[in-house]
Amino acid sequence: MSTKATFYHAGCPVCVAAERTVAEALDRSKYNVEIVHLGQQKGRVAEAEKAGVKSVPALVINGQPFHINHGADLSVLK
Repeated sequence: MSTKATFYHAGCPVCVAAERTVAEALDRSKYNVEIVHLGQQKGRVAEAEKAGVKSVPALVINGQPFHINHGADLSVLK
């Protein structure tokens, strides 16, 4: 059984670079990775907030948010 990991981003250059790194780094046999582009899926901003995401790009694994860099505050995506 794989662990769910959700990668939230906004499509900015920092986010896209982080997405590539995450996609290459996580072992897909251990992690079920979902990529969520909040710029295109604005309806999922509240979900990201509830998961503890403050800025993107961010990776949430087992309910724990990991902020990878600072591309954009979540507040600007609302």
